[in-house]
Amino acid sequence: MDALAPYLPLIYTILRGLALIGLIHAIVTRQQVYWIVMLLFGALFGGLFGLAFAAVYTFMVLIPAARGGGRVAGQAVARGVEALKPLDTRIREAHERLLESDTLQHRADLAALQARAGRPDDAQATLAPLLSGIYADDPVVLLTSAELDLARSDFSAAENKLTRVDLRTSAATRTRTLTLLAQAQDAQGKPDADQTYRDAITGATTEEPRARYAAYLIRQGRTEDARALLEQIAKTESRATNLYRRQEREWFQMAAGLRKELK
Repeated sequence: MDALAPYLPLIYTILRGLALIGLIHAIVTRQQVYWIVMLLFGALFGGLFGLAFAAVYTFMVLIPAARGGGRVAGQAVARGVEALKPLDTRIREAHERLLESDTLQHRADLAALQARAGRPDDAQATLAPLLSGIYADDPVVLLTSAELDLARSDFSAAENKLTRVDLRTSAATRTRTLTLLAQAQDAQGKPDADQTYRDAITGATTEEPRARYAAYLIRQGRTEDARALLEQIAKTESRATNLYRRQEREWFQMAAGLRKELK
């Protein structure tokens, strides 16, 4: 720190200048209000927090903007800061946005937050108008509503909605839909769950259906079939990239726990 002492006034001036430049850029490009407030604080008062924000804005928004990626970077930072807000605050703000503009995205966002807060009944009520309107057959609406039905143990309702999803929408939609459908059928004691799990595994975009099917096989007393499936998952994990391992961590961990049960 002693070596830096002679340069601190210069560093302070540079950061305050960056705060001013960032403030102008944030206003012109209509960035989120919190950026403008914090950069204004840094430009006017030079506080440590405000100057730190100026440095963050420079590297996360200004520099990428110069390279043509400013909007994407800004949105990524906005999502990160948004995630730091208390859940109740985010729910209140999402509800206010819905009152201002009743759109599919706003309803889906509010329902997702309510579900995360452990309020599946509220989330289902938020989605209810979409299920009888022009979005009644939208895969996002049907899948989200079915997941809420599962959380509320309304397995029959979940199954009815999942059978309406167009599996041709995408591979990810097909995988998610069939996995949830198998869970709903399993919860109702329907033998169809076995074939649905196998259909979900075919062309799956995630390890979830294989891990859940292995758990299903164990509950059915088919331990050898489960062991073979779990060995396949282990081989996939050993050959997977670091990115895929991180992405599928929950299901790899679930499979590891199931393998321990079988020992």
